Amino acid sequence: MFARVSPRDCSPCVKLFVRALGQTRRCFSLSCQSDEHIRRFISENTEVVGEQSLTPEVKLRLFTPNCRFWRERPELWPFDEPYWAIYWPGGQALSRYLLDNPAVCRGKRVLDVGSGCGASAIAAKLSGAAHVVANDIDTVAAVATLMNCELNGLEPPVCVTDNMIGSQAEGFDLILLGDMFYHEALTTSLHSWLDRCIKTHGTKVLIGDPGRAQFEEHGIRQLLCLLAQFELPESVREENYGLTCSSVWCYHPEL
Repeated sequence: MFARVSPRDCSPCVKLFVRALGQTRRCFSLSCQSDEHIRRFISENTEVVGEQSLTPEVKLRLFTPNCRFWRERPELWPFDEPYWAIYWPGGQALSRYLLDNPAVCRGKRVLDVGSGCGASAIAAKLSGAAHVVANDIDTVAAVATLMNCELNGLEPPVCVTDNMIGSQAEGFDLILLGDMFYHEALTTSLHSWLDRCIKTHGTKVLIGDPGRAQFEEHGIRQLLCLLAQFELPESVREENYGLTCSSVWCYHPEL
């Protein structure tokens, strides 16, 4: 999974929680564990939520203060960092935009990069996308996405755990990226790849971001057109260090 935390991005509680789990993760292969084991673990250690987000109609299994590992000793966490277990504000805005504007996805082939909990992929399917691929390098995130689709009564998307950034990525009409611009080097890599996807394949690119410095101060910011801005619910503001809004942008490299 792509790390998305910086000191300015989330509350001290969430920041310390995710960082602690990541620093003490166990070093064994997820391939040794069955999907059924991972499903059971997710089911036992997450809570079904949705009403406090920008997309209350979408149910997701996420970490909440009611969950065991919110307070458990982090060395007991058995997987990679659980970034799939948090509904990040850029992904919330992107998902809300798709649900409000279903024509953006209807009949399209959609790739959700850094898909995490799968919310944007779910929004794309609910909006009538013809084909959806959820791409996240964390195997647990892929299982969580399948479970979240089931929660919402949907057939699951194709889940790909290879890193697709830099790939040809042909065959997609639309690429979605929520909360992916959290590190300067990654932002530069995404800039180059997305530019190539658009110019080579004519792909449309939508980006959700709450205004992180790495995003606002990068050159890619000058190539984006603002499509929508959403005020974040109070609980999301508290979890994300006071960020008040999250926006959706369309990437136009010719600008």
